[in-house]
Amino acid sequence: MTKLWGGRFQKSAEAWVDEFGASIGFDQQLVLEDLEGSVAHVTMLGATGILPTADVEAILSGLAQLKEKAIAGELEFSIANEDIHLNLEKMLIDLIGPVGGKLHTGRSRNDQVATDMHLFLKKRVQETIDLIFIFQQTLLVQAEEHIETIAPGYTHLQRAQPISFAHHLMAYFWMLERDKQRFTESMKRIDILPLGAGAMAGTTFPIDRLKSAELLGFNDVYANSMDAVSDRDFIVEFLSNASLLMAHLSRFAEEIILWSTDEFKFIELDDAFSTGSSIMPQKKNPDMAELIRGKTGRVYGNLMGLLTVLKGTPLTYNKDMQEDKEGMFDTVHTILGSLKIFEGMVRTMTVNKERLQQAVHADFSNATELADYLATKGMPFREAHEVTGKLVFTCIQKGIYLLDLPLDEMKRESELIDSDIYDVLAPEAAVRRRHSLGGTGFDQVKIQIEKAQACLVVQH
Repeated sequence: MTKLWGGRFQKSAEAWVDEFGASIGFDQQLVLEDLEGSVAHVTMLGATGILPTADVEAILSGLAQLKEKAIAGELEFSIANEDIHLNLEKMLIDLIGPVGGKLHTGRSRNDQVATDMHLFLKKRVQETIDLIFIFQQTLLVQAEEHIETIAPGYTHLQRAQPISFAHHLMAYFWMLERDKQRFTESMKRIDILPLGAGAMAGTTFPIDRLKSAELLGFNDVYANSMDAVSDRDFIVEFLSNASLLMAHLSRFAEEIILWSTDEFKFIELDDAFSTGSSIMPQKKNPDMAELIRGKTGRVYGNLMGLLTVLKGTPLTYNKDMQEDKEGMFDTVHTILGSLKIFEGMVRTMTVNKERLQQAVHADFSNATELADYLATKGMPFREAHEVTGKLVFTCIQKGIYLLDLPLDEMKRESELIDSDIYDVLAPEAAVRRRHSLGGTGFDQVKIQIEKAQACLVVQH
C-alpha cells in the first residue's frame, strides 16, 4: 500500500517495522477529536478562500459520514496507515475521491495531533472536575449525617484524640477541592490551540488561526509555532494533577480498607463494591478500594514516563513524542473509573455508630483533655503532661481507662483534679470543646459543612 507521504521513498518498510512504528492501536481513541479538528480546519479553509466552496462541502460531507461510522463503531483502521490522521485521510479520499487530499492543506500531522490531544483533554478534564464535584456532594451527605458520630482520631495509626466522624470525612472533601482547583486551573494551558502551526514553522497559506480557535472553542492560540507542536506541558500537568488526585484517593482507600476489617469494624461496604474468596466462604474483601490504591502506582508511572520521554528531546516534534498518548489515555481511564467507584463506595457504606462509640470509650484518646484541664487550672502544660502520663500508666497497670479511675487516685497526682473531670473526659465533651476555627467541635464541623456547601453552589 502506498503511503500518503511515500513519494520520496524507493522501497517500503517491512511489515513488522510498520507495526512497531504505528500508533493506530491506541490513538484511534482520538477519532472524534481528529474529525472535529478537521471539520474546523476545512471550514476555515473555505472561509479564507483557500479552498473553493464545492471542495469544502464535499470534504465536510465526507467527514460527517466518517463521524457517523465512528460513532457506530464501523470504522476499520489499518496499521499500514500508521496513525489516526492518515487512516481518516485515506478513508476520506476513498469515500469522496482525490478532493479529500485537499483537507491537509495548510496543516501538518504535528499540529494536528497536538490539536487532537488538546481537544481530548479539554473534555476529559471537565469530566474529571464534574466527577469530583459529585463525589464531594456525596461526602457532604455522609458528613451531615455523622456530625455527632464520635470516632477515634489517629496519629501514627495510634489512637490520638476523639473526633467527629464528619470531620474526618470533610478532610477528604477539602483534598478533593484542591484537586478540582488544580484541574480547573490547568484548563488555561489546555485551552490553547496549536492548529495552524504547521510542521513547526507555520504555513505560507493565508490561514486564519483565530477563526479555527473560534470554531473549536479555544480561548487562545499558541504564539510560537515551534512551541505549539512540541509542547506537552499540558499533558504533564494533567498527569501531575491526576497523581495528586490518586494519592488522595489511595489514602482514603487505605482507611476504608482498615475501617472495614474485623479489627476496626467502623464501616461495612456495600456488597456491590466488595468481593469474596474462592476458598474462604466467610470473606468480604474491599477489593475496589484495594484496586484503586494499587492503580495509583500506574498513574505515577505514567507521569514519570512522559517526563523521561520529554527531558532530552530537541525542538520541535520527534517520534519519541508518540509515547505521550498511551499513558495519558490510561490515566484518564483510571481516574474517571476510580472517582466513580469511590463515590459509590462512600455513598453506600454503612457507618457502625455503635462500634465507634465503643472504640472511643476504650482508649486513652481523652488523655489530652486531662492535661488541658490541669493547664486551665494554672499548672504549666509540661507538668500537666507528666501528671497525665503517670495516670495513664496507672490505668494501664490496672487494665482500666481514665474514666474508670477513682477520683482519689487521680488526686494523688494532683489536688487540682476535681469531680468535674469525668465530664471533661467524656468523648462527646472532648469533641464538643474543640471549637477553634477548623476544629472537630460539632459547631465548627457544621460551619465547615456550610462553607463547603456554599463553595459547591458558587462553582455550579
